[in-house]
Amino acid sequence: FVLTGCVTEVIGDDIRAVVTEFQEQGVEIIFVETGGFKGDSYYGYDLVMQSLFRNFVSRNAEKKRGRVNILGIVPFMDVFWQGNLAGLRGLLEKLGLEVNTFFTHEDALEGIKEASRAELNIVVSDVYGVEAARVCREVHGTPYLVVPLPIGPAATDYFLRQVGAALSLDSSSVEAVITWENEIYYHLLEPLVECYNDFDLQRYAVVVGDANYAVAAAKFLADDLGWLPELVVCTDQLGDDRKQQLANRLTALESGLSPGVVFETDGSQVIEHLNKRRPRFSSQKFYNAFSPAFVVGSSLERELAAKLGAAHLSVSFPVANRAVIDRGYTGYRGGLRFIEDLLSAAIAGR
Repeated sequence: FVLTGCVTEVIGDDIRAVVTEFQEQGVEIIFVETGGFKGDSYYGYDLVMQSLFRNFVSRNAEKKRGRVNILGIVPFMDVFWQGNLAGLRGLLEKLGLEVNTFFTHEDALEGIKEASRAELNIVVSDVYGVEAARVCREVHGTPYLVVPLPIGPAATDYFLRQVGAALSLDSSSVEAVITWENEIYYHLLEPLVECYNDFDLQRYAVVVGDANYAVAAAKFLADDLGWLPELVVCTDQLGDDRKQQLANRLTALESGLSPGVVFETDGSQVIEHLNKRRPRFSSQKFYNAFSPAFVVGSSLERELAAKLGAAHLSVSFPVANRAVIDRGYTGYRGGLRFIEDLLSAAIAGR
């Protein structure tokens, strides 16, 4: 199987015609027009998935009960993609499901070809992979579910219940998995509670990231860790409908907090947005200081963290100051890893 990109708009080659010749000879090859000026790598991911569903995945395949596909995590653009997909696979397998994630070492071409046999596409993103899921529904009749990337118990409880409802799974079996996973989560977290309280590790937070991490990280900080996300900045270029959808996700936090939400592609402007929300007047003796603070973002936000006197953790692309192999933040265990990384950064140098 071969997948070829196309930049015909630049060099003038008719890749479609070339690929068609090979296809007529029985070669399994598809192409995607991915001229860089059309969009970013996230958009390219959706185009590739759409082409797979249209041109490679088997048609008229019989649906298989309990088989699902995972969409919405963009390889490499999500630095933690391998661990995130593995975390979701493990959770869904505990519900008795057979999971195709397309890109991990546990996936194979045959699994991709049989993706049409899934009875549900689960899109763990409000943006990435949604159009591909629509194409799959159009071509293969596969329904899809859109849920935010689940990090930690609050989001993962919701994720599992939504999947269970969409597949008409036995609710008691779903709740049994949720109960067991929560027991393990809080049992493992318990030793950190004393440290959390003694060092007063609650923080104000600024979250800067793509459409997945901006929502997922802010929700985790507020609903699971008890932090106070003051500002959430989504760095993707989005239409008004998608912006409203993401903003709505952050007005329904279980903690009741309502962080400011802005859409800004220029990271240098984040501090201006924060100053508008939390103005500081040097002439005032007393004011509500934004401290102690923490910045969750990409490597590009290290300068912002320095200006705020805040600790910093890179989770959203680009991540240039961490080595990542198969670490992931999805699910309950992913939430524990996120807490480890956040608190390690917060107490570094003590």
